[in-house]
Amino acid sequence: MDAIINLTNNSIEFFKTVVEFAPKFIPGVILTLQLAFFSIILGMIIGLVVAVLKLSKYKWLKKIMDVYITIVRGTPLLLQLYFIFYGLPSLGIMIDSFPSAIIALALHNGAYISEIFRGSIESIDYGQREAARSLGMTKWQAMKRVVLPQAFKRSVPALGNQFIIAVKDSSLASVITITETMLLARQFGAATFNVFPIYFTAGVYYLIITMGLTKILSMVEQKLKVNER
Repeated sequence: MDAIINLTNNSIEFFKTVVEFAPKFIPGVILTLQLAFFSIILGMIIGLVVAVLKLSKYKWLKKIMDVYITIVRGTPLLLQLYFIFYGLPSLGIMIDSFPSAIIALALHNGAYISEIFRGSIESIDYGQREAARSLGMTKWQAMKRVVLPQAFKRSVPALGNQFIIAVKDSSLASVITITETMLLARQFGAATFNVFPIYFTAGVYYLIITMGLTKILSMVEQKLKVNER
């Protein structure tokens, strides 16, 4: 009986803590969404540019893009965040924590997104490009009007997975003093010594964000399939 009473009391205390601190996470959640949004948008631009340059006829451009992708994919995101925020000032380049996080996350996502775009572009039948060129289009016009729209549709599922990873990766921005969701969780946990319900609340917020993003991406994917039909 005592065990049941203790369990009940602990459960009540747990949910009281969750309800008390859930609103306090809102500023951090908003910052997490901002980090994810800007880093994903910038990462998509970087990824598209890198993918197109990798498919160019100039070998030196391909080599530069290969070096960028190798470095980013071969080193931890945490190290990249440290390098941009703590390392660049030693070279005389001062960047605030929020832009530093966006740059690091965008460069990190851009390397992976570039491979997604490259694979999607290469999956488009080469005959379509030749047909576009035979109609008088330049190489760039054929890429922009014929290849890229189809490649984007094919890349949506993989991009969706990368976007979800980007949201979760944004939690690492706390190491460069950005008070997003995870840093708030650590601060609240240290202040209350009641760690589990605090981190549970942070986890729920991340779950809500990723589920919402998954739903939006699913709707986009269905819309694109309707357009194809």
